[in-house]
Amino acid sequence: MSSTPSSPLTHFDVHGQAHMVDVSAKSETHRVARASGVIRMLPATLALIEGGTAKKGDVIGVARVAAIQAAKRTSELIPLCHPLSITRVTVEFETDATNSSVRCTAQVETLGRTGVEMEALTAVQIGLLTIYDMCKAADRGMVMGEIRVLEKHGGKSGDWVATA
Repeated sequence: MSSTPSSPLTHFDVHGQAHMVDVSAKSETHRVARASGVIRMLPATLALIEGGTAKKGDVIGVARVAAIQAAKRTSELIPLCHPLSITRVTVEFETDATNSSVRCTAQVETLGRTGVEMEALTAVQIGLLTIYDMCKAADRGMVMGEIRVLEKHGGKSGDWVATA
């Protein structure tokens, strides 16, 4: 019974059954992925974050730690992701007063046989969710969006950079 995929969706076998992709034949390479997303909020909520006066404490500091932890635990959350030995995670937050928002950008790196796009995306999403959790008492209407991979490097498919 062959497990060669019959479509570009590699997480399905020829019978349409979900499976974890076999990466044993792939070469170990330095792999990097960068992702970002935004959370929009009321101007007063952004002021709480920037001023460090949110009731639950340092919103950005806690969100950074949560995002790093999320990247490390992605395979526990997404069933077909491989557990990876992550070599580096960086998480940056940028406030934007004009749009009353915070942008989270995560970069994840590994030396391995599969990419780290899912880890970068998970880090961003959990970073933004943590901001929501820490500020929801002040603003339940916050909206998260624009979560996407910005670029990836390494592996057989090489480099990819978002165009817009």
